[in-house]
Amino acid sequence: MNTDTLLAALTPQARNEPDSGIVKAAMYGFTVPGVIPLWTGEGNQPTPEAFARPAAEALLNGETFYTWQRGLPELREALARYHTRNFGRAFDPENFFVTSGGMHAIQTIVQLIAGDGDEIILPTPAWPNYAGVLRISGARPVEVPMHFGIGKWTLDLDRLFDAVTPRTKAIALNSPSNPVGWTASRDELIAVRDVCRKRGLWILGDEVYTRFFYGENGETRAPSFLDVCEDGEQLLLANTFSKNWAMTGWRVGWLQAPKVLGPAIERIIQVSSSGTPAFLQRGCAAALDEGDDFIARQVLMARHRRDLTVLMLKELPGLHFEVPQGAFYLFFGIEGMTDSAATVRRLIDEAKVGFAPGSTFGPGGEGSLRMCYLKDLGPLEEALGRFVDWMKRNKPV
Repeated sequence: MNTDTLLAALTPQARNEPDSGIVKAAMYGFTVPGVIPLWTGEGNQPTPEAFARPAAEALLNGETFYTWQRGLPELREALARYHTRNFGRAFDPENFFVTSGGMHAIQTIVQLIAGDGDEIILPTPAWPNYAGVLRISGARPVEVPMHFGIGKWTLDLDRLFDAVTPRTKAIALNSPSNPVGWTASRDELIAVRDVCRKRGLWILGDEVYTRFFYGENGETRAPSFLDVCEDGEQLLLANTFSKNWAMTGWRVGWLQAPKVLGPAIERIIQVSSSGTPAFLQRGCAAALDEGDDFIARQVLMARHRRDLTVLMLKELPGLHFEVPQGAFYLFFGIEGMTDSAATVRRLIDEAKVGFAPGSTFGPGGEGSLRMCYLKDLGPLEEALGRFVDWMKRNKPV
């Protein structure tokens, strides 16, 4: 069979889903020697030994068989303890379900609540995998652009709520935001909660970066739907061990949901992954119980790197951005740039520094680039210096 025939035999979703601009930038950058990569969303620290050792010991001790579809009881109990410490109230292990990464948690949520032709409302710029998983599943992302002005990203709640139709199943909210660093206030979370209650909608919450929050009053986390929602609310939260505990390659996450949904979630996990490796879960339990100091150091490092990045770029003519309130990205617009993907390739070739194109983050993203600043200090300073020098000599396309 020829190539056209093989491709025509695919589903429209598989055939037509666009490539991730982040992945395309990385794959191109890998071919260019000397590039400093700032395109992906991960820090510079390897997983600490205190988290890795229990996983390695469990693997060597033969914990390599099928396991609980919902996750090890020990890990789910550790998740409840972690949330109790950080949110100031008791949590039940029965509300937590272990998944094969945060992306698997999001996929599971979509499979729970949205079918063919259903809609989920999504503020943008947003991590492209949200819209991608919806399209692949046959649902439709309804993308509502945020507004940038006077050095600040804002979410127009009236515009967000006006996007609700009879086909709407959920409002999705990622706070702190990847890529822009915007963080919802408690009042904004309450407004979303109240509209979802009134209209019978689900809240799809992504609070992966909750601990990466740069509050001015010593807060150790961002405002959360868990602060304003009751037990049993139509609230589905996706999270991951990747960011807080430097475990991106482990591919372990969790889904937090009303316990009555447990059997349905368990069925989806069974047919999609048949459970997360037990030996990995041992390391994740150790991270939850022993990782608070590590998280605090990571957040302090991220704040320092953020401040350095802002200091080096804030006087550069033609750049505009908000100083991020959370997460560990800078999403910056460049005056006159209309093709961020082409500019990314030029920067890789000419400056040997790698960013992600804003166009991949949906409506409102074109004209900007995203960088991850949670990197080793030396390479970060070098990359920023290269970019500043390039901007002084060149005009982006």
